[in-house]
Amino acid sequence: MWDGTRRTPGRRATIEEIFTEDAVFYDPGGGVYRGREEIDGVAARIKAMHPDFRYQPIVPPVELGNGGRVQWVSGAPGAAPAYAGTDFIIARDGRIAAVYLFFDKLPS
Repeated sequence: MWDGTRRTPGRRATIEEIFTEDAVFYDPGGGVYRGREEIDGVAARIKAMHPDFRYQPIVPPVELGNGGRVQWVSGAPGAAPAYAGTDFIIARDGRIAAVYLFFDKLPS
């Protein structure tokens, strides 16, 4: 049985391109994922839980200094969003060094 940790070449290539080697992803459940390999693994598990969900920004991303914020909703195409969140991003040398994920109340 597949455990949801399958890596896809496209996702892995994107992670290599946009994340620093020592990047960290913090999830609201207390998970801390360090490095591209662990970030790829958690991305695979999230995708496996909701294979048809798509993430859509609800406002344009905002940048300030070496940080940024992306507010989004996610759900199945054509259906009401299932959840919402905000990613706070810290960049270093043009790549993502840290992502802090917060779940938000769904917009009305």
